[in-house]
Order: sequence, then C-alpha cells, then structure tokens
Amino acid sequence: MVAAAVILEMRGITKEFPGVRALDNVSLTVRAGEIHSICGENGAGKSTLMKVLSGVYPYGTYGGEIVYQGEVSRFKDIRSSELAGIVIIHQELALIPELSITENIFLGNEPGRRGVINWVQAKQRAIELLARVGLEDDPDTQVKNLGVGKQQLVEIAKALNKSVKLLILDEPTAALNEAESQHLLDLIRGLKGRGISSIMISHKLNEIEQVSDSITIIRDGKAIETLDVVADGVNEDRIIRGMVGRVLENRFPARTPDIGEVIFEIRNWVVEHPLTKHRLVVKNSSFIVRRGEVVGFAGLMGAGRTELAMSIFGRSYGTFISGQVFKNGKEIQLRNVSEAIDHGIAYVSEDRKALGLNLLDDVKRSVVSAKLSKISTADVVSEVKERKFAEEYRTSLRIKTPTVDMGVNKLSGGNQQKVVLAKWMFTDPDILILDEPTRGIDVGAKTEIYGIIRDFAAQGKAVIMISSELPELLGVSDRIYTIFEGAITNNLTAEEATPEALMRSMTSAKKAASATTIGTRP
Repeated sequence: MVAAAVILEMRGITKEFPGVRALDNVSLTVRAGEIHSICGENGAGKSTLMKVLSGVYPYGTYGGEIVYQGEVSRFKDIRSSELAGIVIIHQELALIPELSITENIFLGNEPGRRGVINWVQAKQRAIELLARVGLEDDPDTQVKNLGVGKQQLVEIAKALNKSVKLLILDEPTAALNEAESQHLLDLIRGLKGRGISSIMISHKLNEIEQVSDSITIIRDGKAIETLDVVADGVNEDRIIRGMVGRVLENRFPARTPDIGEVIFEIRNWVVEHPLTKHRLVVKNSSFIVRRGEVVGFAGLMGAGRTELAMSIFGRSYGTFISGQVFKNGKEIQLRNVSEAIDHGIAYVSEDRKALGLNLLDDVKRSVVSAKLSKISTADVVSEVKERKFAEEYRTSLRIKTPTVDMGVNKLSGGNQQKVVLAKWMFTDPDILILDEPTRGIDVGAKTEIYGIIRDFAAQGKAVIMISSELPELLGVSDRIYTIFEGAITNNLTAEEATPEALMRSMTSAKKAASATTIGTRP
C-alpha cells in the first residue's frame, strides 16, 4: 500500500512570549487527505501551533519552517495562508451575528465586478455551499438566529468557498450537543473523501478516536509523539497517558459525600423569554439542594438549563414571572446579581470569555472583581490584598501563569476557567452554580476541577452543576435533575441515574412523580 503524499510539514517550530516558551522545537507531519488530531492539556501549545501555521502569528515571529505542498511557506497573515488553501476555524467563531448567512460566507470575498457585488450570484453559490455541509436554512437568515451547531456549518461553508485544501478546526464540537457533534464529524469525514485534509484540536477523546487517522500529542510546548490510530491500536487511555505523562487511574476523584439538611430551595419558578412575550423558558420548576451535595442538571441543548440558572442568579436572564427562593429554610430575594452574591450564591457561566471574564483585565484583578468590598477600605481597593488573594488562588487552583499580572486573554482555556472559578470562590459562596464548567478544557484540567468541586462540597456547601456530558454528570453528581422544554421532568439519585434513564427523562415532557415531590429524595 502506497503511503499518501505529505501536504504539510512543520519543522522545529519555536514560539516565545514574554516569560513563556509556548512551543519548543515542535515538528508535525500531515498526509494529504487525512484527519490529523492534535491533543494536549490546556496550555500545551496546540492553538499556538495552529496560529503559527495559519499566519495569525506571522513569519518572523517564530523559529523553524513550514513546508506546505512541497514548498517552504512564509505566511505574513491569515489572508496569505487562506490564499494557499489553509483555513482555520477558531473555537470562537468569526461570524458577524447581524449579517446573513450569505454575507458571512462571502465577507471580504464578495463576487462582483468594478466594486459592485453580485448578490444573486452570491446567494446561488451560498445555497450550493450550504447543501454541501447539510444546512437547509435560508441563506438570507441572520446568523444570530442560528444555533451554535449551524454556525459551525456556516464556518465550514465559508472555508469551502475559499477552496480549502487544509482545514484546521479548533474545538469544533465544544459547544455542540451529541447530534450536532455527530453531524459535524460526519461532515469532516465527507471532506476527507473529497481529498481535503483536516487538523482537529479537541478535548473530546472519544471523538478523536472515532474520526482520526493519526494523532500528535503535545505536552508543555513539545511534540511528544505521533500515533497511527489503527496501527497503534489507540484508545482514550493511551491518549491520556501521552497527554499527562501518566495513567489517570480515576478521572473522577473519589469522594464520600456527607450530605446534610436542605440549604437551598427553588419553588414554582417561572420565567418568560426576554424578547418573546408569553413564551416560557422556565416552567413551574422546583428543586432542592442539601449541604455537602453535588446536584447535576441534565438536558439537551435548548432545554432551559442555563436559563434556569441565570434567572435564579439575580434574574440575569429573561422576565421573572413568579417563584420563591429559600436558603436555610428562610425565603430570600434575588432581584439582582448583588443580592445573589450577598446571599452567598455564585454562578460560573458557560461562556467564560463573554460572561465570565473581562479579557482586558489581568489575573489579579479578575480574581477579586466579583467582591471588591472584601479588599476595600472606604471604597479604596488595597493593591496589597488584591495581589495576596490572587497569589493564593493561583497556587491553590494551580493556575498556570508566570505572574498574576498576566492578562487573562493570554491564558489557555483551562486556566481561564480556573480564574473564573477563583473569582467566584473569592466571594465565599455557600451555593456554587457551575454551568458547563469543563467545556473546552483538557482531561487533566477537568480532573482538577472535579477535585475543586469535591473539596467545596466537603466544606458543607452545595454545588449545582449543569453539563452536556452525561459521563461527567454521572461521575460527579449525588443526584441529577432532568429538564425538557423548560420543565423539570425527573429527580434521580446516583444509583438510579443511568445514561438511558437520563436520556429518557431529557426527551420527554411527561413528569415523573419524584420530580414534583421535592424533599422526598435523599
């Protein structure tokens, strides 16, 4: 069998930032028409390597060389790499919400003559491209009206319009549900059948194992090894061993829960959509959380999990209609975020970059930002205390940064997530609401966050955890509520919760009796 030709070689790539060597003599080879995955812990250098390849970090800002289609390439920007047929789709999609699908696909590459855009031609071409990626929406639809899964498909249609030969996907399924993820993976396989090579960065090891031909593992800025998935018999445990340099015996840290009395209760919670009157996004929901307990919330995308959590946290989402909140048996008011914080409630958003952090801030300011009163006297912030607390959390949460003066935008996704956690732990909460706390981070960082959850619950406090990954919910939670179309449909103990039982309750509007009889479950 003749080996496929090589489309890309990256030789001895070295990239440094102030105080950090992000890439250290990394080499990578990608064959034509293959799906090549890159794995590694957060901060290992995966995204940095792809930014070097795509011209985000231009020639001259790194060491080593790029050989693409047999020739040394020196890309000065993204435009020059795209002209060569290399297209990168970042984890944060580069789409303009207010523009239509057609306008986004052809942005900066509009068909026409003498400065006049031919929108008829653009729309017809958009229809053809959307058909290739399996998207049936009207090309005049504004991107803001599409779900994240469909937006990913628009990005791929945009890449196909640029005659892509090598497609780079950075965490393409991080924000997608199972069905959307599978559709996207099938599409990537289909592109392979047309001779298009793909490089995929992902922390979902089951997906990597499913679609990859080869895998390069990067650890601490160095290429550790490249594996042939079939020939080397690669499985998830083998990938993890390469990523972390050791065998992870248990991805979910062992814990013996010490569950006490009810600390937090929601009764008959009803919330209306912020823009559409009379459309309920949370429907008469009730639940309880006990001291020392980790309570999971499972539901398909759009089920209303985030809407429930945000509406509880100071009515941050939607229009409040009715409902009651109790803490330690007493009714409290959570009419705004300040009241929620004052009552010991913290909420870690699913979107750390848009809602969890100010990307212009440094680490130390981010850590203390949710409760400045804790380090202030007469409204003057103590810089000494600010640095002291930031250093304490940097150490205790193992945030990888050379200094707390580093901008949070320079950190990897996993370390940004730890900064968000530190920010809310700094408020000394009794109830910690975690919305997709491990989205887009590696298996090692996930295990560390599970340990943080375990330790927080062990203090006699309570955790509410929303996750789209059922194994994660099953591995961490003491009980799990399921949500379907804004309503809580079941309440399962750890012993009762199986993937099948959860999926049944996540896809049915029929309420189980235990879901409505709060307080009867241990």
